[in-house]
Amino acid sequence: MRYQVMPPVFQLEPQLKFGIVIGRSLQNGETSATDLERLREAEASARVKLSAGAPRDWPTVAFYRDVMTRAGINPNKYPVSVEAMLKRVVKGGSLPVINALVDLCNAVSLEHLITLGAHDLADIEEDLAVRFAEGNEQFLPFGETKQELVEPGELIFTSGDQVQTRKWIWRQSELGKTTLASKDIIFQLVGFEDEPESFFRQALESIETLVVQRFQGTAEAYVVSSDHPMIEFDRSSTG
Repeated sequence: MRYQVMPPVFQLEPQLKFGIVIGRSLQNGETSATDLERLREAEASARVKLSAGAPRDWPTVAFYRDVMTRAGINPNKYPVSVEAMLKRVVKGGSLPVINALVDLCNAVSLEHLITLGAHDLADIEEDLAVRFAEGNEQFLPFGETKQELVEPGELIFTSGDQVQTRKWIWRQSELGKTTLASKDIIFQLVGFEDEPESFFRQALESIETLVVQRFQGTAEAYVVSSDHPMIEFDRSSTG
């Protein structure tokens, strides 16, 4: 299977880089007390980091918002996932407990203030791409059973014509969501060159460690950039 970021995306922002981890044979489960403790500590850490400013002003979030604006997406109406989490956390709220994999991914996202998506490869049948929509793509919103069409020109993460994430890194599809039954996962992180404190590399390593140590799986990590816009990998643990 291929994962590719198409040239117009890098023309929009040459500094973009995408961290990909292919996790196989994961053993997901209910959130343990240790998992929950890490998530709550990540929330507390994020509150401290943002005590003097708004989520939208943090360097990584500001970068995402700028790229979205240039892609024709209103970041106020369609905030990226990490910004939406930060807004909730900064106001004193806590993220809901879902399952160990989802909760620990949220913890990593908050620890490094990076956007991070996990997609179950069991629901993905065609090559993956970050590109601009042509207008024949469909998206199944979370919790829904009816597909919706995506407008031409929208920046998307997609498998063939089945959109995995709308508005670039705003909202993931019902297809590919991580459940207790998920075994083979593609994790997608988004960063940029010369980011502060190497958050991108640290987050990538954190996901690799979780896959191997917490979920007893195997992990392969890649970095996709303008100089290396495509990777190929086996779709599942059985190849």
